[in-house]
Formats: sequence, structure tokens, C-alpha cells
Amino acid sequence: MEVDNRRRERGSALNINRYATKKSLAESMLDVALFIANTAQLKAVLEQGHSFTYYITLITLISISLVLQVLIGILLIIIACKNLNDISKQPQLNWLNNVAMGLVFLTVLINIFITAFGVQKTSLYPSRG
Repeated sequence: MEVDNRRRERGSALNINRYATKKSLAESMLDVALFIANTAQLKAVLEQGHSFTYYITLITLISISLVLQVLIGILLIIIACKNLNDISKQPQLNWLNNVAMGLVFLTVLINIFITAFGVQKTSLYPSRG
């Protein structure tokens, strides 16, 4: 009871919708940063050409990652637009949030493999001899 009175006095009661929107916005910004990094990696792989050992592997992994990132972005937009205070929508929002979290985890795993098979530009380093 005392905590509720303090919140009312400060006028800073937690607005769940605002919190969820900020969280979704932050996740979307990170998704955009990863999307840009993946497009740069895709460009580097395409510049290496078919002679690169893991060319098909990296093209496939990067393409899957980009598609997953677009799906995650769409899910986050849908989640941010819904009213979290509406109790009837909470199970659907919880399910969408779990799906988005699973896709983020899958995207991270794929990007670990992209990094492992990554492109090293040999022209960036001077030759030793």
C-alpha cells in the first residue's frame, strides 16, 4: 500500500505498454545493426567469388540470417503495436514474444557459424616475404 502511494506521488507508475515498446525498439535497433553487418559480410563473400572455399555455405547462412532478421523485425513491430494491458491479448503477445526470442537465438547461432566460416581479406595485410 505504501509503495503504491509513493508511485502515485511521483507520478511514475510503470506503463507496461511504454516499457514493451521501448524494449522492442531497442531490439529492433540491434536487429538493424546485425542486418547491416550481414549485408557487409554478404558483399565480402560475393567479392571473393566462387573460388572461396566456403562460398555456398556462407551465402546460404547469411541469406537465412537476413530472412530471420526480417521476420524478427516484423514480429517486434506487431508486438509493439499491441496493447499489453488488454488481458485477452496477453497470451498471444506472450507467444509472439517467445517466437521472436527463439528466432533471435537461432539467428545468433547462425551468425556464430558465419563468423567461423568468415571471409578473411588477404589484401588487408602486407605479405611477409
